[in-house]
Amino acid sequence: MSAQGFLLLAAALFATGLYGALSQQSIVMLMMGLELMINGVLVAAGASWYYFAPVSADGQVLVLVAITVMALEMAMGFAVTIAVFRARDVDMTEGAGELGG
Repeated sequence: MSAQGFLLLAAALFATGLYGALSQQSIVMLMMGLELMINGVLVAAGASWYYFAPVSADGQVLVLVAITVMALEMAMGFAVTIAVFRARDVDMTEGAGELGG
């Protein structure tokens, strides 16, 4: 697969995630859209490092670290979502807007 193919895949992932993040009201679906957007950026970054600096593994290691951090932040986001749902029985973004009181 060429660099253009990877960048096209990354653009498609990012665009799908952007549409999902902007069109959904469910917190879980919003987080899934954000996850797709981050995955698109990571595919583009990994492809760029693979094609522009193939001898250095620094880019691949950075992508692996970013994927690990992304998994941790999604776990934390889902934990907060579950806590909000249990406390207020709310799973939509406008209902979770006022978390203070």
